[in-house]
Amino acid sequence: MSDQIKHECGIAMIRLRKDPQYYIDKYGSPQYIPNKLYVLMQKQINRGQDGAGVANIKIDTKPGTRYISRYRSIEPQAVNDIFEKIQKKYKKARKQGGDGAMLDADWLKENIAFTGEVWLGHLRYGTHGENSIETCHPFLKQNNWRSRNLVMAGNFNMTNVDELFGKLVQLGQHPKEKTDTVTVMEKIGHFLDEENQRIFDKYKHQYSNEQITAVIENELDVARILRRSCRDFDGGYAMAGLIGNGSSFVVRDPSGIRPAYFYADEDIVVVASEKPAIKSAFNIDYKQIKEIQPGFALVINKDGSFAEHEIIPAREKKSCSFERIYFSRGTDPDIYRERKMLGKALVPQILQAIDFDLRNTVFSYIPNTAETAFLGMIEGLEDYLCAKRKEVLLDGKPHLEDLESLLSFRPRVEKLVSKDVKLRTFITNDSDRDAMVANVYDTTYEVVRAGVDTLVVIDDSIVRGTTLEKSILTTLDKLNPKRIVIVSSAPQIRFPDCYGIDMSKMKEFIAFRATVELLKEKGMSYLMDEVYEKCTTQQILTENYVKALYEPFTDQEISDKIAEIITTSEIKAEVKVLYQTVENLHKCIPDHLGDWYFTGDFPTSGGMRVVNRAFANFMEGKAVRAY
Repeated sequence: MSDQIKHECGIAMIRLRKDPQYYIDKYGSPQYIPNKLYVLMQKQINRGQDGAGVANIKIDTKPGTRYISRYRSIEPQAVNDIFEKIQKKYKKARKQGGDGAMLDADWLKENIAFTGEVWLGHLRYGTHGENSIETCHPFLKQNNWRSRNLVMAGNFNMTNVDELFGKLVQLGQHPKEKTDTVTVMEKIGHFLDEENQRIFDKYKHQYSNEQITAVIENELDVARILRRSCRDFDGGYAMAGLIGNGSSFVVRDPSGIRPAYFYADEDIVVVASEKPAIKSAFNIDYKQIKEIQPGFALVINKDGSFAEHEIIPAREKKSCSFERIYFSRGTDPDIYRERKMLGKALVPQILQAIDFDLRNTVFSYIPNTAETAFLGMIEGLEDYLCAKRKEVLLDGKPHLEDLESLLSFRPRVEKLVSKDVKLRTFITNDSDRDAMVANVYDTTYEVVRAGVDTLVVIDDSIVRGTTLEKSILTTLDKLNPKRIVIVSSAPQIRFPDCYGIDMSKMKEFIAFRATVELLKEKGMSYLMDEVYEKCTTQQILTENYVKALYEPFTDQEISDKIAEIITTSEIKAEVKVLYQTVENLHKCIPDHLGDWYFTGDFPTSGGMRVVNRAFANFMEGKAVRAY
């Protein structure tokens, strides 16, 4: 993606189902599990580079023994920083107890941190707010009763934080922050406390307090806690939690917006945001990795037994299509195929844009996540040429070229764009900064025929258009092509996302800016006033009123206006912009239909409120988030 946007975080969980000594005996090292967690997190580093955190819980420790350990980091290499610290714990163990102690699970649990049975890792992409240790997951809610402790980390954004905050206040709480992370943890923590109290009241006349503590730890109904906690949540979420007794869970929103996958065998249960991470860490077949169902929670009890439980009735599945287009690792075989199909689906539009003149067209891509869509695009062009050869050879259709040229011709493929440098922010003057931005990307010279060739360059999505306008087009225009065609494998991004991606302000979207320009040119600015009035006067905002702004125009009209906006006066070549259609998006990615940023069809009522609020903010000149 040429326009960088921050997006969903990543989670990784490992739960041992046998005594820790078993793993030391089997693998000859106490570091087998932390090493696996390290791989899980490194393979999801694309999901968070603002910070990371790891928590570990030891089960059934003696009173007086620390049983929850946590490290968080906002260092540039946060995952490495954390695991280097954990590695120091094991070096300390060897120094303190010798080689024999390193192979004694009971000694390690009693003396060394990060030697427990339950592990939780998190990778943070901060969508807003400061980047500090305090904002890094996992979060910890502490209590002197073991089964009331809660450790949480998640990939989520709630659209109704104010409502959730208000409910906590009504309960008599005094939350320290009005953030979704704090409110979610406190909400679950509240019902965790109530579940503890329910079991205590059930047995208080049968056992001593000390005995009841053990009963509570074994009878804790985690699914019940989550059903009571999550019923008010509005947003996209995959939330992982560890309870001090050793129980753990991962709960997913009822629309399946945020991803969560798991693998389980007789030794372990593993959860991650992406399948390739589990595949890489444990070298298993993809078919062994399962998806946690929307509205369900995977609950792992203290004894290591596990099951999926329905928490909230599932809605129509609207898992995020941006995960497939851009965010998730392309090594997932399904995602790889989908991205290729997205590129292939664009071929008819591309052929029309270049007047079917393949001999005078050079094809390339904007590094590096668009590479797979590019391969699909070239495959589609090869299919087109194959069909044309068939028409000539088998159907006897006339042609202008000799047979040898027809058979030997291939699409002209070149790597025209490469990212060269990272600009430093000490350049504060706007004109100087723009001049520097123009040189962020470099190009390959002497492969384009000046004034003759058309350049077709594919990107996986075009969000703001800023990099295209200030860097990529300028770079490509230096090659003096006749025409530049910029192709997006994703449809036009028209609406804000409020479920985890940092796209919350209407004015940032090039498609919205183009639509506003068209409304002004056509004398239809009154539509904006009408939509604004609806957004600010309706009491229950369960309809996306902003859709009306796009209705007067075709996709192509908006694309043409985008091309006009990003073509500065210095650009000499003709510029065209092509976007994927929503119809083709659904054909290429049929199992992941979350498309609200393209269509405005938000899966929750909170999403509808956010888009209307975002437009109202635009009209009022407020450069603030809509949630």
